Amino acid sequence: MSVLKPFAILLTLLVFVSPVFAFGDSALSSENVAASAISMAEESVVSAYQTVLEAEAAGANVSDLLARLNVAVEDLAQAHISYRLGDFDGAGRFASLCIDVGEAVKIEAYKLRDLAVEGGRQRFWWTMVGSIIGVGAVVCGSFLGWRVFQRRYFQRVFGMKPEVVSDES
Repeated sequence: MSVLKPFAILLTLLVFVSPVFAFGDSALSSENVAASAISMAEESVVSAYQTVLEAEAAGANVSDLLARLNVAVEDLAQAHISYRLGDFDGAGRFASLCIDVGEAVKIEAYKLRDLAVEGGRQRFWWTMVGSIIGVGAVVCGSFLGWRVFQRRYFQRVFGMKPEVVSDES
């Protein structure tokens, strides 16, 4: 019985102490998960911002995307605050929201960029066609105007009656 008593005490102590160590591992794990999520959120925001800049350079209206990107940045700031306060679950939640908004903004920016590029191509072709038609109209109009002017000029010249002027000096 003497061997069973210390074994029972050790087993009881182990049962009560093991949750403390498990909780400590869980806390470290959730801290690592939150830090990883915040890092991914930062990458998502940077990537979305670069895509929005590309869309703006292509001529797209990105004001709505910038407003949504501001919401993502606010979520990222809240994730950083929660992480510093030790609320790792909250930090992970805000980082996840930030990632979702960032990815949605990036997808929308790609769509707007593609639409702006296609619209630019269409404007280019319409400008080319309009320019060719305009130059053709100016050339034809100039030629017709010259012909009308030439015909009227010759009619006036041939319709004149020459007068003989005597030189009486």
